[in-house]
Amino acid sequence: MDAGLIGLGQMGSGIAKSLLRGGHRLAVYNRTAERAEALRSEGARVVSSIAEACRSGVVLSMLADDAAVEHVVYGEKGVLASLPAGGLHISVSTISVALSDRLAADHARAGQAYVAAPVFGRPEPAASAGLIVVAAGAARSMERAKPLLAAMGPKLVVFGEKPSLANVVKLAGNFLLSSVIESLAETYAFARKCGVDAAVLHDFFTGTIFTAPVYKLYGGLIVEDRHEPAGFAAKLGCKDVRLVLQAAESAAVPMPIASVVHGRFVTAIARGNADKDWSVLGRVAAEDAGLTPAK
Repeated sequence: MDAGLIGLGQMGSGIAKSLLRGGHRLAVYNRTAERAEALRSEGARVVSSIAEACRSGVVLSMLADDAAVEHVVYGEKGVLASLPAGGLHISVSTISVALSDRLAADHARAGQAYVAAPVFGRPEPAASAGLIVVAAGAARSMERAKPLLAAMGPKLVVFGEKPSLANVVKLAGNFLLSSVIESLAETYAFARKCGVDAAVLHDFFTGTIFTAPVYKLYGGLIVEDRHEPAGFAAKLGCKDVRLVLQAAESAAVPMPIASVVHGRFVTAIARGNADKDWSVLGRVAAEDAGLTPAK
């Protein structure tokens, strides 16, 4: 299938590799051209503008936040202006529910289709077709999008025809993940301060009552105080919990734990950890307990 991909950070580059290995013909665009050039050897066609990335009539975007998506879609010669009538925009980004609703409405007014398809997973599974994709959009649009989405990973779940439902699911999932990370951070700081070996405790918990991968992965990073390179940066975790709170306020849903976790991310960023993995909440909890970094 011919498609374009805009946004080649760690996740976007990984997704591009999975799509290319899946047999799709991909035109890639990134503001920093070097990232696009790195994919030429993988079979990607490097283009120099958003308009060129939209030329096939199907374009995916994988961008960091609402501001980046708005710039790429609504800017001069952006996606909205460049995608032909009947074209399809698949947003793989984690964005606000409000922006997803706006994108759906504006693409429809332009005679274009829009599917929201955010993903769960870190850079390694992105590059090895191991992502979990949650999607929503009109049935015909979803059928067009499925060959691309299926190439990203083994699990694709469609949550309905309103695109922003997928964004609700993605934000809900990231809230749960961040809550687990904060709980692990506090738990291991408490155990260490009381004299328990956190590594032994981690092995015990993840081998018995908390065997889920999220506990094993993030508990291990916290115990080892290993937060670089970032698989998902603390500043992005902060952004996502903020988007959860915004959507929750619009829906009149109190989320007091989300407020706490957001504050912990702000603390982490204030201490110079914005670009470290969001597991750095473990270091924040240890510092608050007067502990030195784990060795």
